[in-house]
Amino acid sequence: MTPLRLLPRVLHVAAVLVRYRIDDLIDEQHAMRPLRWLRALLPRRRRTAMLPRGVRLRLALTELGPIWVKAGQVLSTRRDLIPEDVADELAHLQDQVAPFPGAEARAIVEESLGKPIGELYASFDEAPLASASIAQVHPARLPDGREVVVKVLRPNIVANVRRNLELLDALARLVQRWHPQADKIRPRDLFDEVAKTLHNELNLQNEGANASLLRRNFDDSDDLYVPQIFWSHTGEKVLTMERVHGIPADDVIALEKAGIDRRRLAEKGVRLFYEQVFRDNFFHADAHPGNIWVDPTRTRDPRFIALDFGIMGSLPDQDQYWLAENFIAMFERNYRRIAELHLEAGWMPRHIRVDELEAAVRTVCEPYFTRPLSEISLAEVVAKLFSTARKFELTLQPQLILLQKTLLNVEGLGRQLDPDIDIWSVAQPVLKRILADRYSARHAWREIRKRIPEWLRIAPLIPERIHDALEALAEGNGPLQFGERELEHLRVLGRETQRRILVATFGGALLVGAGLVFALGDRYGIWPPIVLTIVGIASFAAAWPWKRAKE
Repeated sequence: MTPLRLLPRVLHVAAVLVRYRIDDLIDEQHAMRPLRWLRALLPRRRRTAMLPRGVRLRLALTELGPIWVKAGQVLSTRRDLIPEDVADELAHLQDQVAPFPGAEARAIVEESLGKPIGELYASFDEAPLASASIAQVHPARLPDGREVVVKVLRPNIVANVRRNLELLDALARLVQRWHPQADKIRPRDLFDEVAKTLHNELNLQNEGANASLLRRNFDDSDDLYVPQIFWSHTGEKVLTMERVHGIPADDVIALEKAGIDRRRLAEKGVRLFYEQVFRDNFFHADAHPGNIWVDPTRTRDPRFIALDFGIMGSLPDQDQYWLAENFIAMFERNYRRIAELHLEAGWMPRHIRVDELEAAVRTVCEPYFTRPLSEISLAEVVAKLFSTARKFELTLQPQLILLQKTLLNVEGLGRQLDPDIDIWSVAQPVLKRILADRYSARHAWREIRKRIPEWLRIAPLIPERIHDALEALAEGNGPLQFGERELEHLRVLGRETQRRILVATFGGALLVGAGLVFALGDRYGIWPPIVLTIVGIASFAAAWPWKRAKE
C-alpha cells in the first residue's frame, strides 16, 4: 500500500487517539508530534476526559479494532517503556468480538478439509463456544464418539490482518523518526514481533504443531495436561483438538468448591514456567487465565490444563543462558554479577562502567529485600531493573517480550491462587536444578556426541580451505596483504593445525569408542584392562597435539 493511500487510515487512528484525550501520553512519549494539529480540529468527549489515561487508551484501542487490541496486549508487557498505570490497564484488554455465522464456519471446514461435514464429524454445532479476532471455536464429535472442539479462522481475516499490519508499520516508522530514544526502543523490531505473532496465528497448523510439542514435553506429567491434536481433521484454516473440561485458573471460588489445593497449584504454576523456559526452551506465551484451566478431577494433586497454542515462545541459546544467570544472580543478591552479565550479553555498550551499573542495580533491588520474600514481586523487580538500565544505554531485546509477558501472567496467577506464595523460594531451587542438568558434564558429553559426525565430515576439508585462503592472499585477493615470509609461516601453521585436528579427531573417536566399550563391557565380558588401555590411548591422542602446541 502506498503512503498516500495509507494517509487517511493513519489520520483515522490519530483522530481516535485525540478524541479519547490521549494528549498527555502523546506529549510524554514524543512519538506523534506531527499530528498534534488534529487537536484543534476534532471534538473531545468531556466524560472521557475525566477517566484515567490508561482507561482512555484502552477504550481507544478497543474502538480501533481487534488487531489493535492485540497490539495493546503486547504493549502491556513493555513496562520499561510505558508508565505502570497504562501497562496495568492495557493488560485488561479482552480479545473478544462478535461471532460470524456458523454456516460460514461449516463451509470453511469443508473447503479446507475437502470433505462434507457429515463425513468428518458425527455432529458439528454451528453455535460457537467462543469467538475472537482471529478464529472461533465450535463443539463437535468425531465418528468414533470422541468429543472435540473445532477452531475455524474468520472469513477474510488474512486480508484484514495484512491491512492493519501495514498501518502499524507506518506508525512504527513514525515513532522511529520522531521518538528521541528510538534507537533504544527499536519500534521496527517491536512491529516485527507483533507481525510475526499474528502471521503465526493465521496458520492453525502452526498452533497444532505447537500443541503437539508441548504435549510431548509434558507427556504423563502430573503438573500440566495438553489436549490431543487430530491431524486428520486439521488444516491451515481448521484445527480439531480434544475437548477438555476444567475450571478457569483465576476462578478462586470454583476452585475452593471443588476442593482444589490452591497453594500446591500455585507452586506448580511457578515450576512450570521455569521448566518450559529453561528446560525445554518452549513456553506458552499467552498464559492468561482464559487459556489456563485446572483439572477438576484432581484435588490433592492438582493439574493445569493448557489451551490456545497460537503464541508460543523460545529464546536463542545465548539469551536463555544470560537470562538464567541473571535470575540466579538476582536470587543470590549478587548485584556485581547482574551488572557483568548485562555487559557480557551485549545488552549494553562495553564502555559502561560495571561499578556504576552495579550501584544502580543495588539501589533498585535492596529496598525489595527488606520485605518478606513472599511479598516480593519478581516481575516488578525485573521491570524496575529494565527501567533503570535504560539510563545506561540498555538496548531492549524484542525477543524477550513474550517472556516478560508470561512472567507477569504467571506471577499474577500464582498470587491469585495463593496470596502468600513465596515465588523466590519456589523458583530458585527449580532453576538451579535445571541449570545444573543443562550445563552438566553429562549434557556436554551428549552435545559432543551429536557433533562428532559433523566434525569428522569437516576435518578433511580444512586443509583445502586453508590452501584456498592462502592462495587468495598470495594473489592479493584477500583483505590483508602478506609478504613471502609471512605466507610460508602460515603454510607451516596450516599443516601443523591440520595434523593436530586430525589426531585430536581420531582421539575423540577413540574416546567415543572407549565409552561404548566401557558401557557394554559387563554385558559382553570385555576384560577391564582392555577398556583402560583404549581410554589411555584415546586420551593421549586427543591431548597430545594441544600439549605440543603449548610447547
